Amino acid sequence: MQKRSILIILIAAAVIAAGIYFFVKDSFFQAGEGLEQAEIIAPPRFLYGLPVDSFDVVQDKVRNNEFLSEILLKHHVDYPTITRLANATRGVFDVRKIRYGNNYTLLLSNDSLAKARYFIYEISPIDFVIYDLGDTIHARLGAKEVAVVIDTASGVINSSLWNALVDNGDDPNLANELSEIYAWTIDFFGIQKGDSYKVVYERRLVDGENIGIGRVLAANMNHHGKDIHAFYFVQNEQGDYYDDEANSLRRAFLKAPLKFKRISSGFTHSRMHPILKIRRPHLGVDYAADRGTPVVSIGDGVVVFAKWDNGGGGRAVKIKHNGTYTTLYMHLSKYGPGIKGGARVKQGQIVGYVGSSGLATGPHLDFRVYRNNQATDPTKLESPPAHPVDAAYRQQFFAERDKWMRVLHNIPTTGTDSLTSWPVVTNTTLSEK
Repeated sequence: MQKRSILIILIAAAVIAAGIYFFVKDSFFQAGEGLEQAEIIAPPRFLYGLPVDSFDVVQDKVRNNEFLSEILLKHHVDYPTITRLANATRGVFDVRKIRYGNNYTLLLSNDSLAKARYFIYEISPIDFVIYDLGDTIHARLGAKEVAVVIDTASGVINSSLWNALVDNGDDPNLANELSEIYAWTIDFFGIQKGDSYKVVYERRLVDGENIGIGRVLAANMNHHGKDIHAFYFVQNEQGDYYDDEANSLRRAFLKAPLKFKRISSGFTHSRMHPILKIRRPHLGVDYAADRGTPVVSIGDGVVVFAKWDNGGGGRAVKIKHNGTYTTLYMHLSKYGPGIKGGARVKQGQIVGYVGSSGLATGPHLDFRVYRNNQATDPTKLESPPAHPVDAAYRQQFFAERDKWMRVLHNIPTTGTDSLTSWPVVTNTTLSEK
């Protein structure tokens, strides 16, 4: 009897255990099945920060002579709504500034009407404006995330820096950046065959597409056999470029008052005048340039005069920079905004535009420099440096300099290779330069 009771108890325990096993197994199976179902559910999709899964998406470019009204009318937005949109959102972005070739996106209702609910217009590769076409029409500005990758460029110059960059497949806009950085230390009119460059710079990407270059971080120009380094460094929340001895690359004067043109006539005490056909001194430098090329002041100063020069200089501007130096700009086609006697000008400010006024055979700038009222060769002008790196930051500067020097040293001059393993940093507010 006792054995029978024990047997019954064991059988009952086995039944209960089996029930628990199958219950737990079924629960885990259902849970796993639910997990698999959850895993195949796609995450919500966003464009310009808007969830778009419940919309039909149309992406296109603004066509030639196409206005916002034409775009929206095709997607069932009526004229009164378009008029309200244009008036109500003008303070955010004026729809009259919509330009041919720019991208736009429409989010349409996912029904038989397919009416436009949102209109997104790309003002630039980075900036865009979102128009909400709901009951309360409004607009807001946005910006795409910008990815920054550090890249390099290098090469040997055969004709010009711009041509060398293009020939090596580098961004030619680096020519402008380098000319700004080295404006005080290298005369780009004197670039010669065999000069070379190495640059470490930021390249900016939006949606994986290159939208241009950012800041140059380090560079070396080998000019007339001499290495001239430039390193970007921030001190006291201000960034600037310094040489390998922590001296500023800025000078009191620019090396030239206009960019990327050749010298057609140099400083001499005896030159055959092309029009008068007599020999006389030419106490300046002629820069051949296209008509209308901006001419800038090489330094801060006060305009002595902006008037016609009866000696053959045509429209001319004279600027007094300090007690020692004065500069003269001649043969201008017209004067820069606000340029008149007594006006104060800043370094790099436009004082006029290249022309051929006065005695000139073609458009060019006759540029002259006077030191203590004596004409001096502008190409040999020496000027004192700006402030160097502060003592408190010098240790940090030299550490960064040494890092960039190693990088520049490892860049081949041929320009055939590039550093491709640098980290990518993302930032949505890369507006400073």
